[in-house]
Amino acid sequence: MMALFLWGRFRYDVTAVIALLAAVAVGLVPPDEAFGGFSDDIVIIVGSALVLSAAVQRSGLIERALALGERWLRRPGSQQFALTATVGVASGLIKNIGALAMLMPAAAQLARKSGTNPSRFYMPMSFAALLGGLTTLVGTSPNIIVSRVREEMTGKPFHMFDYLPTGLGLLVIGLIFLRFAHRLLPPDRRAAATIGEALNISDYTTEATVLEGSSPVGITIAKFIAECDNEVEVNALLRRGLRSEPSTDTVIAAGDVLILSCDPDALERAIAGAGLTLHNPDENEETGHEDGVGIIEGVVTVRSALAGSTAARLSLRERMGLRLVAVSREGQRLRNKPSAILLQPGDVVVLQGLLEAMPSRLAQLGVLPLAERTIRLGQARKGWQALAILAAAMLATALGLVPVATAFFAGAGLVVLTGALPVDDAYEAVEWPILIMLGALIPVSGTLQSTGASDVMATELARLASHLPPWGAVMLVLAASMAVTPFLNNAATVLVMAPIAAVFAKDLGYQPDAFLMATAIGAGCDFLTPIGHQCNTLVMGPGGYRFGDYARLGAPLSLLVLLLGTPLIMAVWPVS
Repeated sequence: MMALFLWGRFRYDVTAVIALLAAVAVGLVPPDEAFGGFSDDIVIIVGSALVLSAAVQRSGLIERALALGERWLRRPGSQQFALTATVGVASGLIKNIGALAMLMPAAAQLARKSGTNPSRFYMPMSFAALLGGLTTLVGTSPNIIVSRVREEMTGKPFHMFDYLPTGLGLLVIGLIFLRFAHRLLPPDRRAAATIGEALNISDYTTEATVLEGSSPVGITIAKFIAECDNEVEVNALLRRGLRSEPSTDTVIAAGDVLILSCDPDALERAIAGAGLTLHNPDENEETGHEDGVGIIEGVVTVRSALAGSTAARLSLRERMGLRLVAVSREGQRLRNKPSAILLQPGDVVVLQGLLEAMPSRLAQLGVLPLAERTIRLGQARKGWQALAILAAAMLATALGLVPVATAFFAGAGLVVLTGALPVDDAYEAVEWPILIMLGALIPVSGTLQSTGASDVMATELARLASHLPPWGAVMLVLAASMAVTPFLNNAATVLVMAPIAAVFAKDLGYQPDAFLMATAIGAGCDFLTPIGHQCNTLVMGPGGYRFGDYARLGAPLSLLVLLLGTPLIMAVWPVS
């Protein structure tokens, strides 16, 4: 199994399945116990945590909180520290890859405003996410697995915040290091141009309704634009069905319809941040936020039925169930509402409708979808619901009211039931290969103990460490876990190393807690490669990094964790 992981010929979940089948074939795992790993609490906790992370990510709350501090974040150094600190803290609340994913758009936005290469931010953010994941039980998968190993050994698992003293200390050390060590990264790394950049889609035009109680009510258009960081232009205003060319002194009233133009990301931020809603002419018609309804961005072709016509004239709603949300045209600032714009070949349109019917509808219309771009215009955000559900789940587990698996499974169900996350998005948020790997490896890792293999390996390690002081033994386990993680998935590392570390501690006559904590920290700290953890993989493309770039910044950080993490672990978890 280790050889297959190192070879990389098969994906990690396929390797785990091969290992399980081999263990069953040679009799190490009884056939009736082969699939017991899929019913383990770890599988439920990790899957549920991913769903909750996706719900919080979709809410935009963390992006919004960071946007409030943009006026004080003008320099790249302060921007980087704010981003790494935010992702580090957020990683303790939700899965670290979810925290990183939700803040990457904010990093790109700050980099664009300050003229900074975003590659300066992405890798430090990834490393901060890994460190932040060490602070709580649910921050990263290794913590959950180590907690189960401790429960099997002592009858008591690690609780939600048992990881906080060591994890927080390492996070603070890491943030200080990352603040000044960005010079180790090559300054010329840039991501390949995306389809969106190639098409240079910079100005979308859409119409948004000002709701009663939303923030623009009672303020001038000039102030509204300023509150949107001057990224949005108000092209026209419709009041009681009458169109007017607004001046900067025009006061916005509830019920007004604003014709807005700007790039798609800024447009989405402006609408969501100001509490507006995309205009719906038929108030009795569904707005399209129910499950199964989504949006597609596409290009009008020369032979398209839309070319030379308008959405209103073609009765897109009535005939095809499609709603034209926004339009972009190269080199022009469109001033009509989308449904009244005479479309031309080359226009980029955002259409909303039933996703399962979209392919056939787009083919009928002659619209080519932009499959590699995502846009969130028209998607509902229920930010506080997701955050409240996550907080309730964490509080319930911290107080010991319900088991972790029950609390997080209930939380995942609630974010779907309340509409904070559509059910299709919930299924997409789950990293199924990770769950398959966990379910397959749990019985395999159990054979390390049932066959006595972990005793043999631990005895050999104990012999090597017999002349080492206690801190040297803890450092040995931490170093071994950090060395293995770049070549294996971090969860696989813990499944293999945790039983060995526990027996190793027993052979030396020490308490196992420090060694289990060292295993979790070592498995959670892969700073050397882009393949040992999903966070590092996630930033490789957007940052334009090469394989060797990770070690340039990660090797000194790994050494720092090894030298300072060992005394920190022993201070919190004495070995005797």
